[in-house]
Parts: sequence; structure tokens; C-alpha cells
Amino acid sequence: MLFLNELREGIRIAFEAIRANKMRSVLTTVGVVIGIVSVTLMGTALEGMNRAFNESIETIGADVLYVQKFPWFGGDDWWTYRNRPDVRMEHAAALERYSTIPQAVSPAASAMARMQFRERSVEGVFITGTTHRYTEFVGTDLLLGRFMTQPESESGRPVTVLGSEVADKLFGVENPIGQLVKIGNHSFRVIGVLDRQGSFLGLFSLDNQAIIPMNRFLRMYGHRRDITIEVKVGSLDRIDEAREEIRGIMRRERRLEPWEDDNFAINQQEMLTSTFAGISAVIGGVGFFITGLALFVGGIGIMNITYVSVSERTKEIGIRKSLGAPKRSILLQFLVESAFICLLGGIIGIIIAYPLSLIINQVIPTAMPVSIVIIALTISFTVGIVSGFLPAYRASRLDPVEAIRHE
Repeated sequence: MLFLNELREGIRIAFEAIRANKMRSVLTTVGVVIGIVSVTLMGTALEGMNRAFNESIETIGADVLYVQKFPWFGGDDWWTYRNRPDVRMEHAAALERYSTIPQAVSPAASAMARMQFRERSVEGVFITGTTHRYTEFVGTDLLLGRFMTQPESESGRPVTVLGSEVADKLFGVENPIGQLVKIGNHSFRVIGVLDRQGSFLGLFSLDNQAIIPMNRFLRMYGHRRDITIEVKVGSLDRIDEAREEIRGIMRRERRLEPWEDDNFAINQQEMLTSTFAGISAVIGGVGFFITGLALFVGGIGIMNITYVSVSERTKEIGIRKSLGAPKRSILLQFLVESAFICLLGGIIGIIIAYPLSLIINQVIPTAMPVSIVIIALTISFTVGIVSGFLPAYRASRLDPVEAIRHE
């Protein structure tokens, strides 16, 4: 009860001192405001990137392996990878025929083309050639219509499933199902529209695509073309076993001798996850070091102003101590003052950071959950306590007689 009374009294005196020196208190918070704006923006950027990455990585699938010519990472010897033989449709056929662990095998390839419907056209659409098993690899629902059937896939029928962005640009509010569109100079009938997927890592839109049968794709763009073979294992526990089985089949099909290195890559989502985590840690470390310096400068400013406040009110401190005020009451008074100034700076910093994060979101994804706000306010409060402790401790140790005589 006594402590609560002392706390209430300390808060009252601290607020009176802050009100008496409004301009000085506001100027003192500038360093803290800059630090909190920096740490909040860094936090929102990292949170936004993590959310975008997690959403994007779901489209890849944790239990899917990708047999490709190039590895996703570790490309130190690019020329060696460049000279590897392409991954072909016959390799996909061999994997589908001989592999026993995977649930599904599907080849895929892509190109960019212009699409047109009547007088409307869209440039730079990703044309994806794949099979009827595509939906087993991605967690995407159909917004309208249906996906290609096995007979349509195997015969290479001129049918297409559009991404939502392409459908909106070509058809607007008109129903696209059953309409004829042109991909380059080739006509295709629209049989479905994919649900909205967003962008992949904020780099390109997953909705800016049109999916067509793989056999039709190869007729349009050439059979001698490097492809990706997607292999859905179905169980994370059997990923390593499936990788070794795929590796054995691919080595046999490509007629590699036992002493020869693989001339293909088997990529997996885990590679992206671990690499992104490392990059995110480096960016976060550098960013938080810089913001830490800003907060350190702000903390020094708070400490100096608290020392000035203690010096100006030395006589007041002496009178309070002579009337029986304990050391902890004096200590608490100045700690509350410095902590509140920093907390005020934190609130101002968050108010400034929020609209800035919306502007940054136009370039890179950002997100400001409540946890980041709480962390920012906690940091500002902690800076106030740490910065104000030494001046407050000095004030609590003043001799009352000497303090009263102070001019």
C-alpha cells in the first residue's frame, strides 16, 4: 500500500515536471521517435516478407520435389549447369513408369505470350504447360469452370484455364467459360478460371497465367525444350527415400556412369525456406543494429535531460528528503519521468511509422500486427528506464542538507 502511494505521488510529480517543460520534453523524445520509427518499420517489413514468403511457399508444396536442369541455389559453377543436357518429356515418362514412392508425376514448362479476346489483349502472360495432375501439386481452387481432363491433357486439346488477373483483364464482368481466346496466334477455349493466388514473394503475380495441356504447349514452343518434372511424394517422412529413387531413375535414363556426377538437380521447398531464413536473419540483424544505434543516441539524450532535471530540482529533492521521503520515492519519481518521456516518443514513433509502412507496402509487403506495436512500446519504455536510472539513482543518494543549500 505504501509503495502504491509512493508510485502515485511519483507519477504526479513527474507529470507536473513534464508539463512545466513541454518543449524540452518533446525535443528530448526526438531521438527515441527516430529509433522507434526505424525499429517499427524494420519489424513490419520483416513480418510482411515472412507472411508473403509463407503464403507463396504454400504454392510449392512441402512434399513436392522438382527435377530440373539447374539447382535453385549454390550456382557457383553456372557454366557447368548451363551445359547440362535438358530435362525432357521422356524423363518424366520414365519417372511416372518406374517410381514407386511418389503419388503423382507431372511435367511443366512455361513461356510468355500475348493473349487476346476480341479487342482486349494482355501482354506478358505466363503460359504454363502441364498435365491434368496439376491440381494435385498446388493448393489452388477453381473460381469458375473446371480443370482439363486426362483425355484433353494427353491429346493436347486447345483448352485453357486462366488465372484470375488474366480473366479480369480479358473479360471483365463477362463469363469467360466457353469463350475462345488467342494465345499468340493459336485459339483456345476457356474451360476454367483459377481462384486468386496473389504474388510469389512479391516478385510476380501468380494470377497472371494461363494453363494449357503440356502436349499442346510443346507443339507451340517446340519439343526440344527444357522442362521441370514435379514429383509429389505425399509424405514428408518419405521425401529422402523418394529423392534417392528419383535420382537412381534419372541417372539410368541419362546413362550416367557410377563415377560421374549428377547432371540434373532435385530441388525442394526446404532449400527456399532455409535460404530465406538466412537472408531474413542478416537483413534483420543489420537493420536492428542501425535502429539500436538510433535508440542508443535517444537514450543518451534522455539521460542528459534527466541529469539536467535532477540538477534543477536539487533543492526540491532536499526538501522532500528532509520531510521523510525515502530514497526509493525519489528514484521512482525520476524513473517515471524518463520512462514516460520515452513511452511518449514510442507512441509518436508508431503513429509516424504506420502511414510510412503503407507507403512501403507499395514496393515490398509489410504487416504491422499488434505484437510489433507492443514490442516497440516495450523497447521505448525499457530505454526510458535504463537511461533514467543513473540520474535517478544519483538524485536518490543526495544529502538532504547539501541539497537544500544548493542554488
